[in-house]
Amino acid sequence: MLRNKLSTAIKVTSSALVLGLACQANAFEVRAGDYSAQIYGYARLNASYDINEDISIASGTRAGDYRKITKGGGEGATGHFGADAVQSRIGVRTTTPEGVKINVEGDFRTTTSTLRLRHAYGEYNGVLMGQTWSNYSSLIGTTSQLEFDQIPGSAGYVGRTSQVRYTTGPFSFAVEDPKTSILDNTGAATAAKKNSSPALTARYSSKADNLTYAAATIVRQLSVDDGTNDDSAFGFGVFGTAKLAVTDSLNIQGAVNYSDGANQYLWRSGTNYGAADAYMKADGSLETLSGFGGTIGASLKVGPGTVNTAYALTQVDWDDAKKDGVGGAATQNRRNTMALVNYQWSPVKAVKLGVQYTYLKAELENGDDGDASRLLFAATYSF
Repeated sequence: MLRNKLSTAIKVTSSALVLGLACQANAFEVRAGDYSAQIYGYARLNASYDINEDISIASGTRAGDYRKITKGGGEGATGHFGADAVQSRIGVRTTTPEGVKINVEGDFRTTTSTLRLRHAYGEYNGVLMGQTWSNYSSLIGTTSQLEFDQIPGSAGYVGRTSQVRYTTGPFSFAVEDPKTSILDNTGAATAAKKNSSPALTARYSSKADNLTYAAATIVRQLSVDDGTNDDSAFGFGVFGTAKLAVTDSLNIQGAVNYSDGANQYLWRSGTNYGAADAYMKADGSLETLSGFGGTIGASLKVGPGTVNTAYALTQVDWDDAKKDGVGGAATQNRRNTMALVNYQWSPVKAVKLGVQYTYLKAELENGDDGDASRLLFAATYSF
């Protein structure tokens, strides 16, 4: 009975959202007996003007796509404007009388603008099961900016994954669905890839005076088996991230990363997201690829809002892959960089506006490179 009442309350509140009656900064709270639920989210407009060629990602949110930056071949048509609202999202959080927390959230960032699952998990007494942010990630050292896909070198895997996690005090440990990319000797994604074990992650987060910080590690197994060749390799990654409140108005934040056989977790190190973790040599054996990344940024309160600026890079070592004759190794992204500056402010409660300039550059293993400059605008109406 309580479940039916809660379902009805949620349906009624959702209908109000559709009718445009929901524009408060705080989530809507509904109750049915001992149950409570919050309905939250926002409507958001993202707009971009690509000064050089059009590099906005196809799935929307106007994020810059490293795959579209011209590399070594001159520039394409210049001056491209676009806008969409697919980042808009809605979520439900509920707590049972026993203290079980449940969260389900989605947005519309797909090529068909249909609802996409972001979070779906339950949590009780420090044990979390479901899909949410990877335990191998942290927002502590993140500089606020308008690129939806975040910047290269962010702390760990900037994505959500299925997992079982246990948190006790500042420590959290998780068994996660692994993210894996292995190339064959031609440079194509190999069909012989298999995930024979989950990824294991551990993270520590804490604070000392004006310094907030976190460190994490991930270990995982890479495996291939094509019926003739069967090999495995060990992959790992580590990151450290921190934010320092220099004054009440100024924060400095950043992150450093290293990976070997775990480049899928080195954010935006490949043609757009993670680079390959390993490749198969001609004899069928596996060889891991290593990489590193980092970001540094600052946030300063100015007038009614905040100025944010950041620089970031990732770099992957393809030297051995070239020597081993892996096809296409010379045209893989060796280094991705990004620099940005933005201003964000709230003219009224529940509304946040922002403008940003972003510069992106991609350098290939063979020395070719390309860059792009863009302007971004965002308007967010939260409830």
